[in-house]
Amino acid sequence: MRIARGLIHTIAFSVLVAGTSFGVRAASAADKITLMVGGYEKQIYLPAKLAESLGYFKDEGLDVELLNEPAGVDAENQLLAGAVQGVVGFYDHCIDLQGKGKFVESVVQFSQAPGEVELVSTKHAEIKSVADFKGKSLGVTGLGSSTNFLTQYLAVKNGLDLSEITSVPVGAGATFIAAMQQDKIQAGMTTEPTITRLLKTGEASILVDMRTMENTRAALGGTYPAASLYMETSWVEEHKDEAQKLANAFVKTLKFINTHSGAEITEKMPKDFYVSDKDGYIKALDGGKAMFTADGVMPKDGPETVLAVLKGFSKSLKDKQIDLSKTYTTEFVQNVK
Repeated sequence: MRIARGLIHTIAFSVLVAGTSFGVRAASAADKITLMVGGYEKQIYLPAKLAESLGYFKDEGLDVELLNEPAGVDAENQLLAGAVQGVVGFYDHCIDLQGKGKFVESVVQFSQAPGEVELVSTKHAEIKSVADFKGKSLGVTGLGSSTNFLTQYLAVKNGLDLSEITSVPVGAGATFIAAMQQDKIQAGMTTEPTITRLLKTGEASILVDMRTMENTRAALGGTYPAASLYMETSWVEEHKDEAQKLANAFVKTLKFINTHSGAEITEKMPKDFYVSDKDGYIKALDGGKAMFTADGVMPKDGPETVLAVLKGFSKSLKDKQIDLSKTYTTEFVQNVK
C-alpha cells in the first residue's frame, strides 16, 4: 500500500509538472505576435524591420515575429485566416474589406503617401501617358493588392476601361525587374529600392510618381495614407495592452525616422536590403522618408481620398456605405508617451 501510494504521488507530481510546463509553453505561444509584412525589404514598410533592429519590440516586452509576403493581398488573406495577428500593409485594405463585411483597422499609420511609382520600360517609347496603357500588360505585386488598386484607378481616371489593360502579378524587386526585362510587362507599379535600380540601369523611366505628398495629391486628388499596421478590430478590442505596446514601438520608430538621416537609418537595416547599392538606397530613403508620419496618426483628410480612389474603379464599393471611422483608430498612438 505504501509503495502504491508513493507511486500515485509520483505520477500525480509528474502530471502536475507536465501540466505546468505545458501551461508555460502555451502562455509563451500566446504571447508571440506575428506580423505579416507585404515585402519588408521595401522602403515603404521600413518601420517594421527598423523597429525590430532598434530593439523597440523587446523594449515593450513583446515577442514579435516578422514574416515576409511580397504581395499585400496575400498578407491580408493570412490575417483573415488567423495565421497572423497583424499586417504591415496599405490602409486601403481596411476600406476594401469593410465592403466585403470584414472589419479590420489601421492601428498605426506609417505613411501619408504611397511611395509608389509607375515605371515604363524604355523599350516602349510609345507609352507617354497612362492613356497609352491600352492593350498593355502592367506589373503589380499581386491581383487585389494596393498596387493593383492604384493601377486600376489611374487607368479609369485617364479614360480607360479596365478590360483594356492587363494586370500581371510580378511581385517586387528581382521578379519585377525580370518581368520588365523580358517584356512580360511594359509598365508597372513598384517602390524603392526597385525604382532606383531600374532608373540606374536605364531600363525604365518614371511616368507617375507618388513618393511625395505633392505628387500624390496631383495624382490621386489628396493625401493618401498608405503603409500602416492593420489588424482585425475584434483582436484589437480583446488585446488592448498588446496593441498599445505595438503602437509604442512603432511611434518610437517613426520618430527615429523623422530625426535621423537616410545614412543613419540605412546602417540599422539588413545589408541585403541595399542590393549591392548602399548609396542608391540612402539617396532613395533621403528623398522619400518625408512620406512617413511623425506620430502614427491618421491624416484627417486621408480616408476620404482613399475611399474616393477605390470607388473610382471598384464596382463592389460603389453602392456600399462605408463607415470610415471603423477603418482606423487613433486610440493607441495618442496614448503613446
